[in-house]
Amino acid sequence: MPCIVRVLTPDGLFPATYTADSLADAAHHEPADGVYTVTNTVDTFNVLKLDAHLNRLEDSARRAGMPLRLNRAHLRAALRTMIADSGFGDVRFRVTALRDQPEHYILSIEPFTPIAPRLIAEGVRCATLAGSARQDAAIKSTDWMHQRGHLAESLPPDVYEGLLLDADGYILEGLSSNFYAVREGVLFTAGAGVLPGIAQQVVVEVAAAVLPVHWQAVHADDVPGLDEAFITSSSRGIVPVVAIDAHTIGDGRPGPFTRRLRDRYDAWVRDHLEAL
Repeated sequence: MPCIVRVLTPDGLFPATYTADSLADAAHHEPADGVYTVTNTVDTFNVLKLDAHLNRLEDSARRAGMPLRLNRAHLRAALRTMIADSGFGDVRFRVTALRDQPEHYILSIEPFTPIAPRLIAEGVRCATLAGSARQDAAIKSTDWMHQRGHLAESLPPDVYEGLLLDADGYILEGLSSNFYAVREGVLFTAGAGVLPGIAQQVVVEVAAAVLPVHWQAVHADDVPGLDEAFITSSSRGIVPVVAIDAHTIGDGRPGPFTRRLRDRYDAWVRDHLEAL
């Protein structure tokens, strides 16, 4: 099924001037000078922490010097209309605001496909990308969306996610995710130089009953000594990482802390869904 793209103006929804096969394809048509957020629906019209996504969208705009003030009721109603008209059921959607027309939003939706159960059961492989840290990671910009796409295309076929390193070799975040490592019963994740994740908010909350959290990035040289690792994003939740570059993490299978955190994460999501 194709992606559906509309432009939401104060006067209503209008078709975009282009068509696309997916959100990724639609991204090629979006100007580089804007901000965006992406998430998905559950049971067609339920969402998780949408206001947190929109808060971060407004914060990204503020940091970028864009005069953005979202009409959230108008935006929610437009998304409901698009989802109902599409017949897709659950969707993954992107909201983009552009500097030159901050009162107009690009709304793109595609059918939502959950992450394959095999990847959760077996874990994924990641690769570090040296010198790839963003200049202002707190801004979720369309410029980064384009850069990220090019970096992702450079990864080997068996690599699920690229991990960004700062100039000193510390692992900050994934191309489209937050990164976490477990070592000696402590959960580590970068507290600076990254985009604060919406899924990350949930992880930190549910982790409180499982293990302590240190807001500290781990160094790439420390990867061989990690017990566990995982990444998170709003559309995927917790995804176990079992290898980074040539190094196997732990015993090469999703670890016990990762599995416990994912169970708690999934339960938290089920209990906190809200109507779009």
